[in-house]
Amino acid sequence: MENISVDIAFVKNVKQLVGEQNSTALGELLQTIYPQDIAELLDKLDNEEARYVMSNVPKEQIVKVLVEMEESVRAHFLSAYSTKEIADQFIQNMDSDDAAYVLGHLHTKEQEDVIGNLTDIEFASSLLSLLNYEEYTAGSLMAVELVKANISWTVAQCIEEIRRQAENVETIYVVYVVDEFERLVGIITLKNLILSKPELKIEEVFNKQVISVSTSTDSQEIANLFKKYDMVVLPVVNALGQLVGRITVDDVVEVIEEEANEDYQLMSGITEDVDSTDKVWVLSRARLPWLLIGLLGGIASSRFIAVYEDQIQIHPEMAFFIPLIAAMGGNAGVQSSAIVVQGLANNTLGTKNIMPKILKELRVGMLNGIICSALIFAYNMFFSDSFDLAITVSVALITVIVFASVLGTFIPLVLNKMKIDPAIATGPFITTTNDLLGLAIYFSVGRMLY
Repeated sequence: MENISVDIAFVKNVKQLVGEQNSTALGELLQTIYPQDIAELLDKLDNEEARYVMSNVPKEQIVKVLVEMEESVRAHFLSAYSTKEIADQFIQNMDSDDAAYVLGHLHTKEQEDVIGNLTDIEFASSLLSLLNYEEYTAGSLMAVELVKANISWTVAQCIEEIRRQAENVETIYVVYVVDEFERLVGIITLKNLILSKPELKIEEVFNKQVISVSTSTDSQEIANLFKKYDMVVLPVVNALGQLVGRITVDDVVEVIEEEANEDYQLMSGITEDVDSTDKVWVLSRARLPWLLIGLLGGIASSRFIAVYEDQIQIHPEMAFFIPLIAAMGGNAGVQSSAIVVQGLANNTLGTKNIMPKILKELRVGMLNGIICSALIFAYNMFFSDSFDLAITVSVALITVIVFASVLGTFIPLVLNKMKIDPAIATGPFITTTNDLLGLAIYFSVGRMLY
């Protein structure tokens, strides 16, 4: 296979082959490229063209292509198939975690119909169990296909069992060791098995040190474990400690990417998981709530200014710095909240080191405030003949930056405590709040000093 660029010329060539119904040439072309490139290609074809291309994809690559598709493209593509066709041509040939992932993006009725059309009852039962787990937990991410050995077996028995079990497992990283109650007790590497004498018992050669997670473990915690211990696979156990599945690093990467996209949308003021291919109403509905909150914030800001109208009439030059004060407060708050959100995401904000980080953020806010205030003071002294204005703006600016840093630090912590995604703190929420705070501080300082 070769890595190709799915550019205009390549897509045009494929469209021509599809138009000519040249399945031989198309099949030969598809055999030479990776599933990821085929998935990208399908995104640039209409539904009928995509279906014809998929009918010519080598059988061993079809399910890989389906998993690699963008969610919206996959949904559109599968809409051309009946639930029986989806079950027979795709789901039946997938690993359980990939199958559950694809089914998880279908409507409940479609899920039931697809699973009902599966001929492998044991596989269908596994999918039902996986779909019942809460999204973004170990249970929803794991695959039930794995290789395990009983602790009482000999090395020879274990190797023979691996040959039998491996038919259903695409990649074997380690062999999991369980006791007579199917509880996970350790692991044994393929290297150890090969180098050990056939007559030895597994209990004599296996490694008792094994890291595992429960089915309810959050995906973020799982990602941290993979990163901390440089893992490629992680076993999953139920409440009784019984081995029920495994999570591979590629599944974790996909989840991290999805959560990063979700956080990015929240930080941008988008309240739903949307895509550029969604309908106008769906896109509008996702963006409108924070726009309305911003509108209310703007109205509140205008009322703040109205309260101090007499002050502006006496010192109209104060109005020139309203945008600066509001923008600096919003920026400082977003920066502080971003640091805290990052710490919450990677678990570096433990109960023992929260206060030092908060105090450090305050010191950073104070230092930045002093520098910015000094610069704006110098600007006003050079371009303005009002010393009072220079003092007012500088004092207000340093106060706003410090207060915004405090607010930006505490809001994510409060939201996290309330089980609300703290990523929203780095978006319009913190910006609007700090706009109001900045104006209140600015005019209050102006009334006292000017």
